[in-house]
Amino acid sequence: MNLPVTAPLRRISNRLLPDSVIGRTTLVLVAALLLTALAALAVFDAHRDEVLSSLGGRNAAERVGALVGIAEGTAPHLRHDTMRTQSTPGFRVGWGPSPIVTENEAFGLANFVREVLEKGLEGREILISTRPPPPPPPGSVGPRPGGRGHGMMGPALRISVKLNDGSWLNVLAPFDLGDTMWHPRFVLTLLLSLLLVTVLALLAVRKATRPFATFATAAERLGVDVSAPPMAESGPLEVRTAAHAFNVMQGRIARFVQDRTQMLAAISHDLKTPITRLRLRAEFVDDDEQRARMLNDLEEMETMISATLAFARDNATSEPRTRLDLAALVQGLLDDLTDLGAECSYCGPQSLVIEARPLALKRAFANLADNAVKYGGRAMVTLVEAGDEIHLAIDDDGPGIPEADTERVFAPFVRLEASRSRDTGGTGLGLAVARAAVRAHGGDICLANRPEGGLRVTVVLPR
Repeated sequence: MNLPVTAPLRRISNRLLPDSVIGRTTLVLVAALLLTALAALAVFDAHRDEVLSSLGGRNAAERVGALVGIAEGTAPHLRHDTMRTQSTPGFRVGWGPSPIVTENEAFGLANFVREVLEKGLEGREILISTRPPPPPPPGSVGPRPGGRGHGMMGPALRISVKLNDGSWLNVLAPFDLGDTMWHPRFVLTLLLSLLLVTVLALLAVRKATRPFATFATAAERLGVDVSAPPMAESGPLEVRTAAHAFNVMQGRIARFVQDRTQMLAAISHDLKTPITRLRLRAEFVDDDEQRARMLNDLEEMETMISATLAFARDNATSEPRTRLDLAALVQGLLDDLTDLGAECSYCGPQSLVIEARPLALKRAFANLADNAVKYGGRAMVTLVEAGDEIHLAIDDDGPGIPEADTERVFAPFVRLEASRSRDTGGTGLGLAVARAAVRAHGGDICLANRPEGGLRVTVVLPR
């Protein structure tokens, strides 16, 4: 029932989240760090206020203790003026017959200040409150709770201490919590710290995820060349274990391909001997028509075996890559076909240098161009650079092939009777050899029928 709601949310979250592992891991680390920092700052801010309040309360209690001694050592008629001289903008002192505290508090900061005062003023009545004061009692002399000064102070400690003669020393001490910690300098320092941590986290995550790119490169290289050198088994334990497993897999694949190729070559080679014996025996057949058919079948079998041996040798041979001019190679092949009477055309750059295996590409393009001439009447070749890729298209004017067979024809020994007659001498390995060579370079071949008629063979090679 929640799918209609969760699906859009999931799509939105996927758009907002970074696409790479590096970005997502860094985002998680930075978000966790930010939440931890904010939580720590909130706890620090709360404890900071508590500590500053306690410190201010202790200082106020010590001053009140000293003021009690001064008040009791001063004649009653001079106390008012003396107490006024002890007042400061942040600490107001007064004396009178009544206390300014009417609701005594026995908890929190008030209780803490009372405990500090009682250590030096044993036996005296002490009233302390942090609540807003009531209107001043009649005849009181001292700080006016609702007066001008108090209105500017804000929250404050109100302390009343009874003197020996029954009068009261009244003190109004505001809470001094200092400046807020969220001032621009603090915020700027916090942001710079987060930026520095983000950069360091990004570098650390990038280093930690580097093996992913190494594995991707090794896998792509394995798809092109099973004989590629193994991965370096270094780094953390998990990376070494994965690299070792990858190298074992690559070795098994290489051995499998080698064994298959050797088996195919061995079978093809061994078949030549009985074919030769059959050819000799066919010569003794009296019926000329039957003898001709048998010899034709044996010749076809020998041609297929020779092509199979060549195909096996091509797979087994690891030709080194060199710099070659692809445009010159293609034009040279077309010139050779033209000299043999074929109709060919070329459209593309006059020079295009790449790194490739010359013999493999030459054999592949020769097979493709020869097929276009044999089965399509002519070969029209177009060579184009497309960013990091090279596209080569070979068009012909033949009947094309059924859409269902555009992949099947790449299988070895597959020939389509409608357009690939045995009379042409084909063995059905041309396209298989061409695709194997192109894929060994990291590219691919595909077939498609042209809207105006004919077949288009498209070869894509990495730049």
